[in-house]
Amino acid sequence: MRTLAIECATEACSAALFDGSTLVDGRCEVLGRGHAEQLVPMIAELPDKGRADRILVSLGPGSFTGVRIGIAAARALGLAWGAEVLGYPTLELVRAHASAKESRAITVCMNGGHGEFFVQNFAADGTPEGDVRSLVPEAAAKACNHRVIAGNRAQELADLLGDDRLAINLLPDANQAHQLREARLTRDLTPIYGRGPDATPMDQRK
Repeated sequence: MRTLAIECATEACSAALFDGSTLVDGRCEVLGRGHAEQLVPMIAELPDKGRADRILVSLGPGSFTGVRIGIAAARALGLAWGAEVLGYPTLELVRAHASAKESRAITVCMNGGHGEFFVQNFAADGTPEGDVRSLVPEAAAKACNHRVIAGNRAQELADLLGDDRLAINLLPDANQAHQLREARLTRDLTPIYGRGPDATPMDQRK
């Protein structure tokens, strides 16, 4: 079974095609912005234009826009190809990638926007120890349970703690999607935003 993995919830944009658990081909670029323009051409560069029996897509948390772009593309391709579409949490992909380097309990720390970090602790077997939280750096330091920290804010969190933490600087990469556990995949494609919206609707202000 061929699987297409899509990841564009952060400044990185990536797409990878797998045959079973074997990587056939993949792309990954750190764009910052422009995911909407780059994602589909990136997929089209893959063998058979990325066509697959199953599509995996990041649900976030991360960039509100990036998460929505990825899910919309996955839904459209799934409909066109008759492929099953499954979602996964962004921090789970970072954890899975980091675990291939360090098979210990891991705290994932990613940029959460507005000066906050997305933080989630994982046991050595990959089990989440609570939900992802968006926290100011000082609160994130208190929430960090493990010596190994992975993510694009791992070094900053390790520096705050000031001890012998191991920081693994990572952005989520679809080329690592074969590391995801099947139990963490879901048919529910509801985005995981990790924090509230930046703007308050007018009816709620009243």
